[in-house]
Order: sequence, then C-alpha cells, then structure tokens
Amino acid sequence: MNDLDRAAQADFANRFNRTATGLWSAPGRVNLIGEHTDYNDGFVLPLAIDRRTVVALATRTDRVIRVASSFAAETVAVSLDELVLENLNGWSAYPLGVAWALGQFGADLAVLPGFDIYVDSDVPVGAGLSSSAALECAVAVALNEVWGLNLDRPTLARVGQLAENRVVGAPTGIMDQSASLLGQVDAAVFLDCRSLAAEVIPLGLNPAGLELLIIDTRVSHSHATGGYAARRASCEAGARIMGVPALRDLSVDDLPRAQALLDDETFRRVRHIVTENQRVLDTVQTLRVSGCAAIGDLLDASHRSMRDDFEISAPELDLAVVTARAAGAIGARMTGGGFGGAAIALTPTEFVPAVQAAVLAAFAAHGFTTPDLFVVHAADGAARDGSPLN
Repeated sequence: MNDLDRAAQADFANRFNRTATGLWSAPGRVNLIGEHTDYNDGFVLPLAIDRRTVVALATRTDRVIRVASSFAAETVAVSLDELVLENLNGWSAYPLGVAWALGQFGADLAVLPGFDIYVDSDVPVGAGLSSSAALECAVAVALNEVWGLNLDRPTLARVGQLAENRVVGAPTGIMDQSASLLGQVDAAVFLDCRSLAAEVIPLGLNPAGLELLIIDTRVSHSHATGGYAARRASCEAGARIMGVPALRDLSVDDLPRAQALLDDETFRRVRHIVTENQRVLDTVQTLRVSGCAAIGDLLDASHRSMRDDFEISAPELDLAVVTARAAGAIGARMTGGGFGGAAIALTPTEFVPAVQAAVLAAFAAHGFTTPDLFVVHAADGAARDGSPLN
C-alpha cells in the first residue's frame, strides 16, 4: 500500500466513520502522439502513467450514494432512485456519472445497493494528463467489482466516455479511458478508436537511456467549454463535406481535394487529423523497427500541426517545446486536448536536469507562471490496490 492509498483509507474512515471495503486506482495518461484523432475514429498512442487516482469504497445497506474527496470540503449525497442527469453537477458528477453510465450498460440500478466513496489523487488537474478519466476509471473498476457486473475493460472505457460526454458535457473520445484501463509498464497502447482494437507497444525507454519529461504549464483548460467542442464540430463538418463517415477515412492523398472543397480553417483542421493519424501509424512502425530514440521528428511534427493547423497550442506550450528541444530533448510536443495543459519532452536521461533548468529560466524570463516539471513512467492500468481491507 502506497502513501496515496493509506491517505484515502484513513480519510474514508474519518469522513464516513467506518472502514472501506477496498481501494481501487486508475492512472492518468500521457498521449505520446495522436491528438484529437480519437473522436474522428482514428488512431492514438497513449500510455498510462505513474500518477494515479485512488478511490476507497464500501457498499451500504440502503440506496444512498455518498461521495467525498480530498479536493472538496463537502460530502455529496444522492439516492440511486434520483440518479438522473439533471441531478448531477459539480465535481461529484464524475463519480456519480459513472454509476449512472453503468446503468446505461446493463447495471440494474433499481436493485443495486448504494455506496460510500472517497477520492484522492496525485494526477494534476487541468494539465492534459486526464485526471477526469483516471477518476472515472477508478470508480468504474470499483463498482464493476462490488456490484458484480463482470464488464470487460473495453466496455468500462465506454462507460467512462459516456459519463464524460453526457454527464460532464465534454465531447471527448475514448482514448483517455482506454489508456487508463489498458496501460502496461513500459508500453504504450496503440488504439484503433473505430474498432476499439488495442495493441500494447513496448517503448523501451530505459534501455535507450530516455525519459519522458512532463512540462505542466499550469495553464488550466476545460474540455467542456469552448475550443474543444468547436474543433470537434469543424472535424464533423469537414467529414460531411468530404462525404466520409469520419476523417479517419481520408488519407494524405485526399488533402488536395479537401483543400479545393473546404474553407481554409476547416481544411487546416482536417489536415491536422489526416496527417496526425499517419504520424501515429509511423510512430508505431518506428518503435517496432528502430526504437524510441527514432521518434523525435514525429513528435516535433505533431506539435507544429497542432500549433499551426489545429490551433490548440498556447504561448506557454510553444515556449516549453522550443526550449526543451534546444536544451537537449530529442522531440517534444504539447499533449492532451490543448488550450493549456502540458507538453512532453523525450529526453536523454543525462539531459533532464538541463532541460528542466532551461524551461524554468525561459518561463521566468517571459513572466509566465512557474511550470511543474516531472518525469513519468509508463504504468499498469486501473486495478484493485492490494487485498480486501476487511
């Protein structure tokens, strides 16, 4: 049991005056490459990281759900009989939304017992590391077990996505939940977001002497508002005009025709998705043939596409990427939905201190908020933590 588990167990007892039945956790994720391709039925290559959200949970003898966390003072209580969309709001919409979504996937909420749940996490919020999916997946695996639902991992990913889309109101794809549920140590998850076929791709960072450095700009973002939804709508419009079910069905060879049919902004949105899908495929092939030290140029090209064509970067992200590359990273890009959040820098181990120092100095010189910099490692997906507690 780690410190996060111990804290969640103790705080559950303090908040609810009883012992949790068990602890379950799920990781945040970093997307190595493949941004905004997921809701376009495309390809992504995320990895689960060693930053996790843990939930302590115990079922009740009545139908009440009580939700508490380390990041909110209040305890939210609702009956399973009142678990409808219009009653779910605020931060508790994430765990309560998972319970609701499980009902949409066959759980008989009319007969299942209520539960008490306490949430703690060391996944940074708003950094593009998918703290929301970590929470959704931790709750999903916990309820899947204690409610005896026996749903498989791909289905639980769809449960988390439904909660994110319908309850929280963020029009995200299925990448984040899939990475959080399917991740493995020192590996990325190559996911086809149309078929949901997933393949574990070994990374081999340690043998190659490389680290994945996260540069959290501390510029917070929200997927439930503004730019993310606008980008998705633009992609859907582009696919409609091009006469395909999704942008996944276009190749680089289709771009000249797209440029002739689409307005400039829509074309650039489409070009990002089409070329990003190809970059994911190229990255997977490069990892298989040449190893992780050969993917730097693909990371750089991905950032340029997000900056110039999809226009989801920010000055802080651009500065982080340029500075990291100049200080020794072999490739860097913003990661996550954009409009803030984090960048990743694939960096030789011996250059990590120099990259960190250079980024901190550059942010200070530009008057930006001091970023948070840390190395992450590819980790296992959501699971029960340890054995039952009682």
